[in-house]
Amino acid sequence: MRLSEMKQLLAAEGIQLTKSLGQNFLHDGNQLRRIVAAAELSKTDQVLEIGPGLGPLTCLLVQEAGYVLAIEKDARLARLLNNSLGAPDNEAGRCARFHLVQDDALVYLRRQPANWADWKLVSNLPYSVASPILVELAQARSGPARMVATLQLEVARRLMASAGEADYGVLTLLMKLDYQPVEWFKIPATCFFPEPEVDSACVVLARRPKPLLSFEQRATFTKLVKCSFSQRRKMMAKLLKAQWPAANIESAFADAELSTQARAEDVGLEQFVLLTKKLHE
Repeated sequence: MRLSEMKQLLAAEGIQLTKSLGQNFLHDGNQLRRIVAAAELSKTDQVLEIGPGLGPLTCLLVQEAGYVLAIEKDARLARLLNNSLGAPDNEAGRCARFHLVQDDALVYLRRQPANWADWKLVSNLPYSVASPILVELAQARSGPARMVATLQLEVARRLMASAGEADYGVLTLLMKLDYQPVEWFKIPATCFFPEPEVDSACVVLARRPKPLLSFEQRATFTKLVKCSFSQRRKMMAKLLKAQWPAANIESAFADAELSTQARAEDVGLEQFVLLTKKLHE
């Protein structure tokens, strides 16, 4: 869908986009094809798309994948998209490879826990809820095999950061526990309508072949990470004493070969995993 077609359709329907819903639609064909290529789709793939808007990415996904489930919050856009992509291709009169749900995606994911293990997330995520959606999917018992998401450049940098870098923090660790960054690329603001006030990027994350922690240990990991970064300039050990006995903390730090003077921003994922295993006991 070209920019001119997008504007014409919105004008014809009398639809004014809502800034609070993060409605900045990616229309650049080159960037859309680049996103689809990064997803490495086949006709056997099931794709979850959140925030399809008018469907420029959705159209490509339906062409390349076996099945697309799209979740759109805006009822006006959901109606338009369903009319265009719900076109008949079978006796039932609906497109068998596409299904649209009109709902708040975050509410939907929390209300209906699903096994996403055989799915791929490919989305231009609404910026206001991008981080919570990614974390929700990553912390599911069975998260998507691959996640390709367009979001704010600031969030992309946090997802890709390493220990010791300014962008390294809670989001980095909550995602990297289960997902390995594959690649990322910037997308200029001119590729969107309306143009966002922030820079954007697409990130590609692949699910780890083997979990670093058991499902039961994850709550401890999350608690540990959030407590450690609650005051990132303070020493981790002091912050953790509010949650665990001092003796347990000292023992865990020794096992992880960490100084009790260490700050969270300098502690790597592997050490957080070791601390979790020890403190979970």
